[in-house]
Amino acid sequence: MLCASTLVNDNAPPSRDQVLARYRALREISKRHHHEVLKLISGDALLRQARRLGLAQGKTLILDDMDQMNYVYDLAIHTASPERSRAIDRYAKSARLAEGSDEALVLEAMRNGQFSILLIERRHETAGLIATDLVRGCEAWLVDIGLESSMTEGTIMAEGTIMATRLFTPERFSMTAGVNVLLDLGMFEDVLARLPRRLGEIPPATVIDNRHFAEAIYSIALASGIMDRFKYIDLPDEG
Repeated sequence: MLCASTLVNDNAPPSRDQVLARYRALREISKRHHHEVLKLISGDALLRQARRLGLAQGKTLILDDMDQMNYVYDLAIHTASPERSRAIDRYAKSARLAEGSDEALVLEAMRNGQFSILLIERRHETAGLIATDLVRGCEAWLVDIGLESSMTEGTIMAEGTIMATRLFTPERFSMTAGVNVLLDLGMFEDVLARLPRRLGEIPPATVIDNRHFAEAIYSIALASGIMDRFKYIDLPDEG
């Protein structure tokens, strides 16, 4: 299985300003798609997903922070039970986008996004980070201004950090779908224990694509409080 992104050598690589300008443009498009696809998801569906993550009881949300809803949105948009279609695919059928446009490019990349467990290796020489996909065994170029900045400051991200995220790749670089989860190795035993028993004999490269895998990671991360150390920040444009 291929990684979400492939590192490409280029005789004339783009500058940092060019990469970040492209990143910001594509990220704004992805935010608009995210907003529109949420309109197709019922409140009941969001509540069901919130209950599975321990973020709701009955019809009442139980949140320490509204940002916790991002876990619900991620699963409601990008995953579905086998008998149902994903919200992102339903949205793609109804969207009227010009062929070849950046809007169409980003939407297709979002539909093909991959849930990934990443080991942060180092900073990319131009912009972003180089990470190894621990399940698929290949490198990805991840452009994310907030994550890169936190690595620079040494406060959250560092070489050797393990994180779970959903990647999509509209360019040579990958971007996150908006949810990033810090992991430690001790969490994986709990994650495997939470998966349905029928998934126990499936190879890791297949299990990671199952909706229950991301759901288990999100649930355990929320319950453990590990995400209290993590606050995603979109930094302003560099001068």
